[in-house]
Amino acid sequence: MSHLRKVTTKVITTLTASAFLAGTSLGLHAEERRASLAPVPHFVEEAASAGISHTYDGPWEFFVGGGVAIFDCNGDRRPDLFMAGGKNPASLYVNQSPTGGALTFKAQDTGLGDRLGTGVTGAYPLDFDNDGKMDLAVLRLGENLLLKGLGECRFETANRSLAFDGGKEWTTAFSALWEQGAAFPTLAFGNYVDRSAPGSPWGTCHDNFLFRPQGTATDRPDYSEAARLSPGYCALSMLFTDWNRSGEPSLRISNDRQYYRGGEEQLWALPADRPARAYRRADGWRHLKIWGMGIASIDLDVDGYPEFALTSMGDTKLQTLDDEADETVPVYRDIAFEKGVTAHRPYTGTDLRPSTGWHSEFQDVNNDSLWDLFIAKGNVEAMPDFAAYDPDNLLLGQWDNTFVETGDQSGIALERRGRGAGLADFNMDGLLDLVVVNRSGPASLFRNTGAGTAETPRPLGNWLAVEIQQPKMANLNGVGAKVSVKIGTKTIVRDVQIGGGHASGQSTFLHFGLGVSERAQVRVRWPDGDWSHSYRVFANTHVIIDRGAESARLWYPE
Repeated sequence: MSHLRKVTTKVITTLTASAFLAGTSLGLHAEERRASLAPVPHFVEEAASAGISHTYDGPWEFFVGGGVAIFDCNGDRRPDLFMAGGKNPASLYVNQSPTGGALTFKAQDTGLGDRLGTGVTGAYPLDFDNDGKMDLAVLRLGENLLLKGLGECRFETANRSLAFDGGKEWTTAFSALWEQGAAFPTLAFGNYVDRSAPGSPWGTCHDNFLFRPQGTATDRPDYSEAARLSPGYCALSMLFTDWNRSGEPSLRISNDRQYYRGGEEQLWALPADRPARAYRRADGWRHLKIWGMGIASIDLDVDGYPEFALTSMGDTKLQTLDDEADETVPVYRDIAFEKGVTAHRPYTGTDLRPSTGWHSEFQDVNNDSLWDLFIAKGNVEAMPDFAAYDPDNLLLGQWDNTFVETGDQSGIALERRGRGAGLADFNMDGLLDLVVVNRSGPASLFRNTGAGTAETPRPLGNWLAVEIQQPKMANLNGVGAKVSVKIGTKTIVRDVQIGGGHASGQSTFLHFGLGVSERAQVRVRWPDGDWSHSYRVFANTHVIIDRGAESARLWYPE
């Protein structure tokens, strides 16, 4: 193993030197290179005209958080919005956008009255009772809430009926999955500073909690028992991941070094028959200490193992499994510099101080079949050592396996302080739109007009939208599945996950860019490991794949 380390170190050193020279060359010729690359999508800000008037604000407890849940709350398959408000009330907006037209939303009451209240930091959609109506896990400063969806965008609080103790912590992260054989999901809640501890806030991070469903009930889960994940290091993002494709989930947690002492990024093993345990250096886990704020995961090289983008203050990490890793040893190395995604300072304007990254998300915004990376940016409050003007990033994937910044060209470089966000096709035209919750300022809503204009949008490439279902089974929406799309000799894969980002999650059609391909083959590896047969589908369609079905169903937006 020592010889392998020496060889690997030599290879990495050589690659790093090459990447530095390449990066220097790219810096000298950035404008020439950008001009020769794939077309950049054009975004038009439409929040005010769309009917969205919302601000996330409040004292220091709301410097973090500010998430948005994107999901269908009324059964029309169009993505609706639930936005955290901080000291302001949370807001629910129902999508009324005409297909291919300007974005349009209508504010709607949740039916909860004062029960929801203020103090909401984020939210994630999931169908925790398998009834086909999307529910919400709501993160709060105070009691977290599990909201049962009733249909027609109405909810009721289910904490008591589910025996769920929402606690009174300062919750800022969440993830969920259905473990093998489980009828209901396992829930993980990540907490920030323990404000009641002596010496708060410095070094007083609260523990995190893992709720596994108890008992044998078939109509609703029982969350009466919680496992404490200790120590906690001020979590701002977490994500269940099968990082080694073993079939056993782990929990990745990104932590904010601003407040912890002796902490680091964490990966927890979650064996079904033993207590959860954090990976240690003896297990191959490499110490990483960042201002961790957001996680995004995608399998960039389609080798079966996901990469992780971690946002921070000053830079973004992009981690991939090292050559020294195996099925039991999670050894990661950073490839952000060689891929061009450090996003360490503003890419436009005169403010050259370090950036502050929050929500991160991999999507294909220009439909060229390459993954792109969006990062919401914004100063924590008024930190003088970090950029005040810090526009969001839109890093487009390139055919040479690098990324190029296009936020200024695309029209999203606004002077706002981004927090949570999400990319989804709100008007069902095959182009991913963008919503960003900003601190102490209006939420942003961008319509993607592709290669066209606001008046005449035009896609940059072909696309495919996929929804998977497991009818009459637990885990109806197939959380934990892998969807594989093949076009020609190229394969694109995406995992169905709940978690990651920054206090923001979504449950919508999975979007795949197809480039110039006019058809594709889709396969699904279901959560239990079984693969579907191959479904042949045409480009520029919405398809629904039911487990066991002979063919995919087409869905047509009105």
